[in-house]
Amino acid sequence: MLDIKITKAEKLKEKPTDETALGFGKIFTDHMFLMDYDKSYGGTHWHNPRIEPYHPFSIPPACSVLHYAQEVFEGLKAYRTADGTIQLFRPECNARRFQDSCDRLSIPQIEVDDFVQAVKTLVELEKDWVPHADGATLYIRPFIFATMEQLGVHASSSYTFCIILSPSGAYYATGLAPVRIYVEDEYIRAAPGLTGFAKCGGNYAASIKSGELAEALGYSQVLWLDGVEHKYVEEVGSMNIFFKIAGKIYTAPCTGTVLPGVTRRSIIELCKDWGYEVIEDKLAIDDVMKAGHDGTLEEVFGAGTAAVVSPVKELRYENDTVMIGDGHIGALTQKLYDTMTGIQWGRIPDTKNWITPVCKA
Repeated sequence: MLDIKITKAEKLKEKPTDETALGFGKIFTDHMFLMDYDKSYGGTHWHNPRIEPYHPFSIPPACSVLHYAQEVFEGLKAYRTADGTIQLFRPECNARRFQDSCDRLSIPQIEVDDFVQAVKTLVELEKDWVPHADGATLYIRPFIFATMEQLGVHASSSYTFCIILSPSGAYYATGLAPVRIYVEDEYIRAAPGLTGFAKCGGNYAASIKSGELAEALGYSQVLWLDGVEHKYVEEVGSMNIFFKIAGKIYTAPCTGTVLPGVTRRSIIELCKDWGYEVIEDKLAIDDVMKAGHDGTLEEVFGAGTAAVVSPVKELRYENDTVMIGDGHIGALTQKLYDTMTGIQWGRIPDTKNWITPVCKA
């Protein structure tokens, strides 16, 4: 167990009064968690776990993360229930994925229990920042970056682990509206042997160009195809994606090029509980478009921490476009959204033991 030293801010920030206008990632709480790694330090080399007032970092121009992008991050949320309980959704899954990302980037891992303890301790200290508005949450961003002051392409000998918190508004401020998706057939997001399964900044930086192209065409998300044959569907932007075709649920396998989403695995468990056949295998975009035209493509939805479930109403691939259903959210998509958010906000019983309570507000 970590011995976390807490230094409270002398002056607290003014909290937002309009929780319907929080946006995402624009406002940050009073404190942040920090822990240092030094290869020369004894034990696990991680030391000095602490919570301090939120403040900028001071790093040298030769800091290795600035040149070689050795960093990873996670994303999860804290929810306020009707009875005032502050709770997390499957944080141990985020902790294990964080370890996998660290391993791929040659970054020293954080123990699962230490990760969860650090998150819970910081959230409890900042519990008054957890929004009350329907759909609003406290977003949690843990991350590690290399701090060694030396140029050269090799693993750093020192790192900083940090957690910051940001109150964020409801993802669907005006309702659960289906989105239009552009299928990217030129650029790729990942390829076998690279970092597609890891949550690292380089993956997201490489996706910005395609996102801008899609936006210029009036589409809100990009569906990525595989990096070898450019024919199999993989992910949508920052989400995993599911296709309901002739009653069966299809999603790309997590074999190194797809992020193993916590929401993704939860949805798969729920669908199997409800009797659906879930197929985690390669699915060609040509087959998706054909199903869209012959009427067997019944529902399409993205899944991720931010949106939970995001219904899709249109796909565009090359010069072909298909509409899904009647342009409204499908019955399964709605049920998944209601069930996931119901568990997260404590509106329905947590029969899956997915919830980790933090404290009473």
